[in-house]
Parts: sequence; structure tokens; C-alpha cells
Amino acid sequence: MKKHRIVVLGAGYAGAYAAGNLARRLSPADTEITVVNAAPDFVERMRLHQLAAGRDITFRPLTEVFAGTGVRLRLARVTGVDPERRTVAVTGEDRGDGDDRSDGGDGELAYDTLLYTLGSAVADHGVPGVAEHAFDVAGRPSALRLRERLAGLGPGGTVLVVGEGLTGVETATEFAEARPDLSVALAARGELGDGLSPRARRHLRRAFDRLGVTVHEHTPVEAVGPGGASTAGGGSVAADVTVWAAGFAVNPVAAAAGLEVTGDGRIVVDRTMRSVSHPDVYAAGDSAWAVGANGRPLPMSCASAGFTTMQATAAIIARLTGGTVPLVGLAHYGNHISLGRRDAIFQMVDGDVRSKSWYLGGRTAALLKAGILNGAGWNIAHPTFGRPGRRRRTAVAPGPTGTRVPA
Repeated sequence: MKKHRIVVLGAGYAGAYAAGNLARRLSPADTEITVVNAAPDFVERMRLHQLAAGRDITFRPLTEVFAGTGVRLRLARVTGVDPERRTVAVTGEDRGDGDDRSDGGDGELAYDTLLYTLGSAVADHGVPGVAEHAFDVAGRPSALRLRERLAGLGPGGTVLVVGEGLTGVETATEFAEARPDLSVALAARGELGDGLSPRARRHLRRAFDRLGVTVHEHTPVEAVGPGGASTAGGGSVAADVTVWAAGFAVNPVAAAAGLEVTGDGRIVVDRTMRSVSHPDVYAAGDSAWAVGANGRPLPMSCASAGFTTMQATAAIIARLTGGTVPLVGLAHYGNHISLGRRDAIFQMVDGDVRSKSWYLGGRTAALLKAGILNGAGWNIAHPTFGRPGRRRRTAVAPGPTGTRVPA
């Protein structure tokens, strides 16, 4: 029988976990799993601000992650998806190492089931000068460029972080703690800690004061230049280095493919993470427009990537093996914000995503965040852990919607 071809686009938190989970639970006798990723390593995105600040971060090669699983690795960049022909166009360099699990080059990949987890990249929101003059921590290459630039700054150098979201706060505090000889500032469109409970907001402000981070509240940035940023009302903030952390945008491939997407390009999925327009396509992580248990779209976050990935893999496995699709809980419990290595805030939210009065802060919250990061990395790096003795055989043949195979 022809094998059912599962292609996973992207090997970040969502894609790498999904591929390992699918390989652990589906029989290789009738399924073939291929992961397409532009980089050869599993990059822990939540650590990239730490990498930029000078920490020694080791990223595990994907060949090691998938060793022994049967997962094929294609090192290439996705340039297009044709959902009618069920193909993926890729371009990349051949590794030339003789390993057919990590072949590159231009070409097409055919699929029967596609899991789209290409994630997101930095969004400049049309602000002039961001692409030319700002740095970011949305990818490893850009984080390494920023790391090199910061290393070249002497005492008294100035760094401006634009964006008061989780990435901006974590980046500013990490830099200030790692380089106390620098002057670090953060530009916020609104108030620092907006959305946190009053107690958590006070904790955040104390952390910024302790680390010496200057905050420019109600300061929208309208342009970035080589010497800093221009702000609304004709103001400016001088900086030797400007770091853009003001939001993320998804890969445009899904929209260009004709999949039903939202205005910002995320794939519209049903409760099981299946595309509402193309049933052979699933999406997870930042690429998916998934509605949580509270009726609101899940935010782009690592936690959301975990929930949507578990749901997508569970749905794919159930439908291929003839089972009932289980429903994974889709809830947003709160935000966990690192404030350097020894401090953090864990802010719980209610069903309406309003901050609860209770929060966890300080060293305990930092240890919890470190445990979450280490656990996520370990789970992805050990996809065969807990592998069942007998992986499940498929009950459907490859096809546009899956055709029942007689028992």
C-alpha cells in the first residue's frame, strides 16, 4: 500500500514537537513524515534575547533530534504551497553529506496531509527605517547580528528597545542585567505593564528601576534611523542600537496559496486545527487562527503553540487511524515574563483574559520559567521518549479527503 505522506513545514516549537509526536505514534509501515526547515538546528526562540545578550546557548541539530525516528529532514526554505495539487515548493542548498534525510535543493514535495507551522517573524508595521537600522530577536541570524553589535559597544553605549510586549520587556531587562555598563531604555506606545494586575505592574516597575532601564511611556515610534528613533509629536530618542520588538507577522505563503486566512495572514482553522478551506491542511502555532475556550483567538505565544500542536497531531492521528478526534483544551492561562535571570512575573488571567489580582514574582517565578524553557527543549530533543511498543497503523488511504481501507 502506498504510504500516507505527512509534510510538516517548519521545525520550531510547534513543528518539531508535532513531527516527533507523529513519528512516535504512527507506524512507519504506511506513513512517511517529512519536515521542511530552513535552518539545520532546532532554535529555541524564547532564548534568542538571551543569545543576543551574550549568553552561551547551544542549539541541537535537527538530525540529532529526529535520529532514529524515521522522520525525513529537508533543509530548504518554503516558497509556496499548491493545495489543489497538494505540493510544496522549496528552495535550498544541498548539504552534500550523503544523508538522504537532510537533502536540500530546489524542488517540490507532494503531501497527503500538510501541517503548516512556519511561525512568525518580526513585523515592522510599515515604520520607516526598521528594516535598515533596527535589530531584532525574532530569529537566530538577527539575534547573532545584534549580539555582535552589542559586543562592540563600550561602556556608556545606549540601547533602545521598542515595544512593551513580552519580547520587549524580556529583551530590555536581559540586556540591562547582562550589560550594566550600557544605558538601556524601552519605548512603549502605552503604559509599562498595561494588562498586568496592579501588584504585578508595581513589581515590573521595581525591576526596571533596579536594573536601571529608562521607560518612555506613551511614546509611539514613527521612524528608526542610525542614531535612534523618531517619535510621535516630533520627539526623538537617541540610541546607538535600536531593537525592534513591536510585534510579529506570519509567513505570507499561506495567503498566497489561497488558503482561507485572516487579515494578518493566519490560517483559519476549525476546533481540531484543520483548515476550514482545505481539509488536507492543518495549522498550529503562530500560523493558526485558533479560537480558544473563551471564544477569543489564542494569542501568538509558546503556550498557544503547545495547545494547538497537541490538538493538530491528535486530530491527524485519529483521522488516519479511524479513531475519534479528541479535543485538547485551548485556554490562555496567563503570561510568564522573564526579568533577567533571577526575576520574573507569572500573571494569571481569567476566562475573559483579564488579569487576576494574584501573581507570582521574583526568584520562584524565574525558576518556574527556567523549568518551562528547559522542559520544552527537552521534550522536543527526545521525541522517542515514551514511545509505545506498537505504533498505530493507518485506516485511510492517501487521497484528498482520506478513503476508508477495508479491514
